[in-house]
Amino acid sequence: MTSIKQDDQKVIKIGCASGFWGDTNTAAFQLVHLSDIDYLVFDYLSEITMSIMAKAMMTDPNHGYALDFVSRVMSPLIEKIANKKIKVISNAGGVNPLACRDALQKIIDEKGLNLKVAVVLGDNLLAQQAELLKQNIHEMFNDAPLPEQLASSNVYLGAVAIRDALNLGADIVITGRVVDSAVVLAPLLHEFKWSLDDYDKLAQGSLAGHVIECGAQCTGGNFTDWRLVQGFDNMGFPIVEVSADASFIVTKPQGTGGLVSTATVAEQIVYEIGNPQAYLLPDVTADFSQVHLERVGEHRVKVTGATGIVATQQYKVSATYADGYRVLVSFLIAGREAPEKAQMIADAILTKCERVLALRSVPPFSEKSVEILGVESTYGAHSRIKDSREVVVKIAVKHLFKEACMFFASEIAQASTGMAPALAGIVGGRPKASPVIKLFSFLIDKNQVNVEVDFAGQRHPVQIPQGSTTHNIQQHPVGEVATYQGDEIEVALIDLAHARSGDKGNHSNIGVIARKAEYLPWIRAALTESNVANYMQHVLDPNTSKVIRYELPAMNALNFILENALGGGGIASLRIDPQGKAFAQQLLDMPVKLPQQLLEK
Repeated sequence: MTSIKQDDQKVIKIGCASGFWGDTNTAAFQLVHLSDIDYLVFDYLSEITMSIMAKAMMTDPNHGYALDFVSRVMSPLIEKIANKKIKVISNAGGVNPLACRDALQKIIDEKGLNLKVAVVLGDNLLAQQAELLKQNIHEMFNDAPLPEQLASSNVYLGAVAIRDALNLGADIVITGRVVDSAVVLAPLLHEFKWSLDDYDKLAQGSLAGHVIECGAQCTGGNFTDWRLVQGFDNMGFPIVEVSADASFIVTKPQGTGGLVSTATVAEQIVYEIGNPQAYLLPDVTADFSQVHLERVGEHRVKVTGATGIVATQQYKVSATYADGYRVLVSFLIAGREAPEKAQMIADAILTKCERVLALRSVPPFSEKSVEILGVESTYGAHSRIKDSREVVVKIAVKHLFKEACMFFASEIAQASTGMAPALAGIVGGRPKASPVIKLFSFLIDKNQVNVEVDFAGQRHPVQIPQGSTTHNIQQHPVGEVATYQGDEIEVALIDLAHARSGDKGNHSNIGVIARKAEYLPWIRAALTESNVANYMQHVLDPNTSKVIRYELPAMNALNFILENALGGGGIASLRIDPQGKAFAQQLLDMPVKLPQQLLEK
């Protein structure tokens, strides 16, 4: 271990090698070989991933976890990990963490290593479905009743069980569903012996996890000023160096690509958050609004200022359920008037299919989406391209019956000879129908969840602090708002700010960070809730959407929540951008007025 013995000087180094299932397997190799980390952590799970894993487990009871975590990541590295005494924490267990443990244990035994593996259990609620149906549970965002049949149902557990596993002597901890930040907070609780009611430290430790949970997104990935980033072909993955007082430094292995700056870290802090004063986690209710960032060396940023209060008495549960089928097709249209030809072909295909379905007494598609890519259709009314000689047509439909989707798929090819000219390049050939998996989020009291650690042939119950029912969170008042004098110039927001967007279910967030503090009053004046709603109206549901703005004063930042802006979100959405990843780029073109001398200064 690299840690210094004295607790007040002790520094724990944690590297994150995965931000999602499918992230590069080279990240773990990089962190193990090119750094001196104490802990290697992985985040694999999303709502979509859980449903995929649940389906895989139904097909094969030995599956249901991230298979490549064992075969492609741990197997080739496990001897080096053991030699360097690096501890590993991963939620790769998915819906079958015991099977993940067994597969990993087999490799450990084959290599003759003495590594102890623990498993965190209790997040999977599928077996309690009948009991939950009696509790009149409703969806926390749209108040829908709990579906009778679920594909997956998992509690977002926190860091306490992982801490207990490490306290028991585990070298590797496998979990199912936990909050992303828990894999970082847990080793800090174990190493520093922080009290579970030292909420400021818990908030800082959770922030460290939040910063690195998406891998290279904090080391230059998805950065607004992407031209400043060097070495995209060898991106450095993040390391946090955490001190006993919970301050931490964000960095990356030497000699790797990427960029760690106050701006790259700030963009990740505002990624996928709601109210920055109430970031609700199982272990703490964190306040990120007063976080301070300081550059303390090349590719080294110190982070302080997160505070916390007691967590709530409830866990969030993410369940998924099947809701019919979907099919998506993309093809090229070339030549003059390509956008008009594209729209005509898409409309004709859909009209024909629904006419035939009606003749067969089959209802129409429950949802349809046509996007003409190449004329900025995702920008809505803000598109600057009026014509193009080359566009891609993306058509997607949903239907209760798989056969209706397959009929749609069979009718695409006819358009290549029977409609407007120059339809070419159907992507992937005839498309296939796939199940629509929808997210159902709800809350459950912590005392209804039995959390355990499986270690050395025994089950160890975990005592979870029950939290509080009362939270009185006072919102920051709106900061200074500029007053227009009539002689301002107009520039794009990107000249004044960075931005990052992400998703939470069907909601999207856009975090906006001013490049200079003096720009923020002018950004506030332009980016009111109503102005942002009007600018982004092409993605908002006209009946249920609204925009909420929050303040992050210490970071000179604002966070916007766009409710119901993703067409269902995740795998339920028919859009080309179902997670709002491009929303920040769109908002960065929004005009902002300010005095010319301020911009020149």
